[in-house]
Amino acid sequence: MIDHTRFFKKVTDSIVTIILYILLVALIAGMIRVLLDIRFVAVDSLEAGFRQIVASVLSLFIVIEFFKTFADYSKHERIKLTYITDATILIVMREITVGLYSQSFEYQMLFALSALMFVLGVLRVLAIRYSPEKF
Repeated sequence: MIDHTRFFKKVTDSIVTIILYILLVALIAGMIRVLLDIRFVAVDSLEAGFRQIVASVLSLFIVIEFFKTFADYSKHERIKLTYITDATILIVMREITVGLYSQSFEYQMLFALSALMFVLGVLRVLAIRYSPEKF
C-alpha cells in the first residue's frame, strides 16, 4: 500500500528542489546581466545606463527573496509571511522605480501603488509583531 503522505512529501520536496536550482540559475544569470548592464553607462547616457542597472538590481533582489522563501520552505515546510511580503514590496518598488524613470505613470497609478506599499508595510509590521514564533 502506498503511504500517500510520504509520497506527497517526496513529490513536493522534489519540486521545491527543482525550483531552488532554477532560482539559483536565475540569480547567476541576473548577476551576469547586471555586470553586462554596466556597459550601458559607458555607451549610452549615464541616466539610461543607471535606469537599466537599477531595474536589473531590483529584479535580482526579487529573485533573492523568492530563493529565501523556497529555501525556508524546504527546511521548515512552511512559508513565512514576511518573505512573501518582502518579495511583493520589492516587486512594487521595482515597478514604481521603472515607471518613474520612464515617466510613464499617471498620478492615479502612482497613488494606487503607494497605497499598496503602505498596506504591505503595515502587513509586514504586523507579521513581525504577531509572529507565531513569539507565542
